[in-house]
Amino acid sequence: MARQTYAFLFWINPKLTASLTAAKQLNNDVHCIIIGQEKCSEVAAELQKFNTNIKKIFVAENAIFKGLLSEVVTPFLLNLQKQNNYTHILGGASTYAKSILPRLAALLDVQPITDVTKIIDSEKFTRNIYAGNAILTLKSNDKIKVMTIRGTAFEAAKPDNNNGAQIEQLSSFNDIKNDQSEFVSQQLQKSERPELTAARIVISGGRALKSKENFKLLFDLADVFPGQAAVGASRAAVDAGYCPNDMQIGQTGKIVAPELYLAIGISGAIQHVAGMKDSKIIVAINKDGDCPIYQIADYSLVGDLFKIVPELTEQLKKK
Repeated sequence: MARQTYAFLFWINPKLTASLTAAKQLNNDVHCIIIGQEKCSEVAAELQKFNTNIKKIFVAENAIFKGLLSEVVTPFLLNLQKQNNYTHILGGASTYAKSILPRLAALLDVQPITDVTKIIDSEKFTRNIYAGNAILTLKSNDKIKVMTIRGTAFEAAKPDNNNGAQIEQLSSFNDIKNDQSEFVSQQLQKSERPELTAARIVISGGRALKSKENFKLLFDLADVFPGQAAVGASRAAVDAGYCPNDMQIGQTGKIVAPELYLAIGISGAIQHVAGMKDSKIIVAINKDGDCPIYQIADYSLVGDLFKIVPELTEQLKKK
């Protein structure tokens, strides 16, 4: 059987459509898989609109995939790999893929390649190391390349027209056994603001905000851009209890690359910069004129954020 590129998809979001762009650069036909408990067929229909070398879309919809547990999804993907003999297995660098793909690589006895930022050819790739301070170019001699794709490094694929991809409903899940873990519950935070990694504008705050209540300054500023701005935070602010950890941006948080990034009260530790340095325009507001964030900022404003941010918000409301 001819070996195919396998683009691994859980759900349609900007990070995963960027992995479609990455898969296309391998110049192979692409098979995709949508895995979940429900609504997978709807996602597959949306995926048909992307003209990115997609030839087949597998749909695996079953209650057994509730919570997308690694102990369930990994053996299922292993069986699919054995049946189709793919050369490349890709997934957007989401929480799910970061958990599942390394397990799959171990079962295939290959080295996983994480957070790929560039595809040079079918064997050579780049990824960031040392918190983004260096770029590693690597060549993999493994027959099967298992990779996670950094969504901010590739342009998100856009719907074009029907690509004519065949949709195949998978129905055999009897071989999947899981006595190691059980999905209990999941709590999702609802917000009218866009998801942090998909927002055009990200307004991020640091420890200099001094309290959880003061983060309201950033939310008020974000509300000036309805549906466009999300609010993030540095690790220092999260550790101080000012905001939940799902707002954390940086090496140990989320990676973002919005059109506009406002760093407010953030000194610019290397771990934070690693998560936002690819932003198109960076604006920094801090009372310390020597803090590291100014070294990468396109626009800098030295001053008291508690005076600057409310005034900026009021001026933008008048526009």
